[in-house]
Amino acid sequence: MHMKVLIIGAGGMIGRKLSERLVREGRVAGRSIDEMTLVDVTEPTGMKPTRVEPTGRGGPTVKLVTRALDFTAKGAAVRLIDDRPDIIFHLAAIVSGEAESDFEKGYRINVDGTRDLFEAIRKAQAADGYRPRVIFASSIAVFGAPFPSVIPDSFHSTPLTSYGTQKAIGELLLTDYTRRGFMDGIGIRLPTIVIRPGRPNKAASGFFSNILREPINGQEAVLPVSEDVRHWFASPRAAVEFFVHAAGLDPDAVGPHRNLNMPGLSTTVGEEIEALGRVMGADVPKLIRREPDEAIRRIVQNWATGFEPSRARTLGFRAETSFDEIIRVYLEDELGTGA
Repeated sequence: MHMKVLIIGAGGMIGRKLSERLVREGRVAGRSIDEMTLVDVTEPTGMKPTRVEPTGRGGPTVKLVTRALDFTAKGAAVRLIDDRPDIIFHLAAIVSGEAESDFEKGYRINVDGTRDLFEAIRKAQAADGYRPRVIFASSIAVFGAPFPSVIPDSFHSTPLTSYGTQKAIGELLLTDYTRRGFMDGIGIRLPTIVIRPGRPNKAASGFFSNILREPINGQEAVLPVSEDVRHWFASPRAAVEFFVHAAGLDPDAVGPHRNLNMPGLSTTVGEEIEALGRVMGADVPKLIRREPDEAIRRIVQNWATGFEPSRARTLGFRAETSFDEIIRVYLEDELGTGA
């Protein structure tokens, strides 16, 4: 039984890796993918509109369609679901630092765009019974201080940033639209993802990747906070697996609480740097320059430091168990090497 998949925000790092994973395997949620549409505000690159045969598997090929579309534009959400995709991965968002600096843009994309999508699905459900699985990229930014050192699944959502507030609103909408039967939604609260490939983005958390990626590539990096800062991490490989796994979950097993804290690794900046030295050699961390930034420090001090994601683990989600492993994932997936 074939299916159609839609990835909104496919041009981003996780969207690109998720697209590549699904094309490579040709299946998701136990079914063959017949068609996959990749959408972003600029047309996703690197994957041409074509039919691609999954690696190592005969049989049907995946039809790839790429589209440039601002999903917040009037009528865009309706056009996105014209062909009734069975699974929608909603990854489109303005990241934390930009959402904080550009209030209107953050709410337009992170809240209004999400609501437009859910509303288009609701109206389609009323018209013809359409009810897709929607997997929403949320964030641990929905939690704000004060909180315990290890946050349980039952902890309340009290965001202290615009980005966290916008993601929390998206989670509430997803839960209510699911409760009403308009769609089958699952929210994935992502840890901070490291090591991100490519150039730094506008996320306030970007330095967690920068202090590893740049030294690995022989370049200097700036550390804007103290080494005792602790945070919750997972690799891009683990993040992609979260979304793939969520696509096949039994909705009855998930239950009425549709937003899940993902597994990860609680690590200090100092422990990150120690792992870098173990994996890459003692000289590599010397490329990190300490340069305190009070604005970033104020943001970071309100971030969660650790979780006990019992529900996600019971449902089969997994992540790395050491920071050395996270660094090796980067070396394998981005540089094609080991250490």
